[in-house]
Amino acid sequence: MTYSETLSQRLQAMGAVEGARLSVTVGGLVYEGTLMPHHQFSDPDVIVLKMKSGYNVGIRVGQENELIVIERPSKAARPQRDAQRKEGLKDLVLIGTGGTIASYVDYRTGAVHPALSTSDMVNAVPEIGEEANIRAKVLFSIFSENMSVQHWQELAEATADELNSGVEGVIIPHGTDTMGYTAAALSFMLGDINRPVTLVGAQRSSDRPSSDASSNLLAAARYCVRSDAAEVGVLMHDTPSDDHFALHRGTRVRKMHTSRRDAFQSINSPPLASLDAEGSIQFNIDDYRRKGQRRVQARTGMDTEVALLQY
Repeated sequence: MTYSETLSQRLQAMGAVEGARLSVTVGGLVYEGTLMPHHQFSDPDVIVLKMKSGYNVGIRVGQENELIVIERPSKAARPQRDAQRKEGLKDLVLIGTGGTIASYVDYRTGAVHPALSTSDMVNAVPEIGEEANIRAKVLFSIFSENMSVQHWQELAEATADELNSGVEGVIIPHGTDTMGYTAAALSFMLGDINRPVTLVGAQRSSDRPSSDASSNLLAAARYCVRSDAAEVGVLMHDTPSDDHFALHRGTRVRKMHTSRRDAFQSINSPPLASLDAEGSIQFNIDDYRRKGQRRVQARTGMDTEVALLQY
C-alpha cells in the first residue's frame, strides 16, 4: 500500500522525499522529524517521522494540517575507513554473525541496516582502533533466532582457525536472543582455548540515543587486550547506565529481560569479571583459564536428534 493520491501529490510537489526533515502541525502541536519509508501496512494518509529521540511517530495528514520541508536529504554516504595497522597494538578479529550490534544507521532515512562488509563493522565503532588492530569478517548475517547447530559448528571452526593464527582474541558480534546458547555451544566445542573468545551484543539498536552497541563492543576489545583470561564469555552492560560491564562465562550466562541493558546474568555464579567505562578489569573468580600457547582444536560433533520439552 502506498500513500493516498492526494497525500502523494502533496509530498511530491513539496519535494518531501524519504530522508527529508519535515515539520507537521496537527491540533496545535508541531512534530519535526525525518520522513521514513511508507510501510505497506500503514494507512495511506499516515506518514511516519523519526524523531530526534530515535523513536518513530505516525501522523495522519489531511489538507488542514500544515506540512513544511525543513531540510532535504543529502546524498547517502556510507563512511569508509581503511584499516591502518598501528605498531605496538595487539591484533583482534571480529567474526560477524548478524544482530543489532552489527548494524549501521542510514542517516538519510534513519533506517538501520545490517553490516555486510568488513569496513561497515569497523566503522561502526572507530574508537576500537585505538585499542587494537582490528581485522573483521562476516561469517554470516542472520537473525539470532535462526542460529542452528550447523552455524555453531562453522563458527567454532572459524574461531579456532583465528586463535591458532596468533591473534590476541576473537570478538563475535551476535544477536542477543540466542547469544547465551551460542556461547555455551562454543565453550564446549572449543574447550581449552589460548585466547579470549568474547560474544557481544546490543539490547538497543544503533538509531536510538540509548544504544549500547558501541560501548559494549569497545568494552569487549579492551577486555580481550588487557586481561589475561582465555575463556569463552559474553560481555554486556551490568547496569542500566554506561559505566559498568560484566563478562559472563559462556556456560553460565542467560538473557533475563527483553530490553534492559543489564539483561544478561550469570546463573549460580558471579560474573567472571567486571569492567568499568575506562576499561579497568576486576576478576570476581580466581580460578579461570589463562592465556597460553596451546593449540586450539574445534570439536564440533553434536547430536541433532534431541528435542527440548518445556513443562
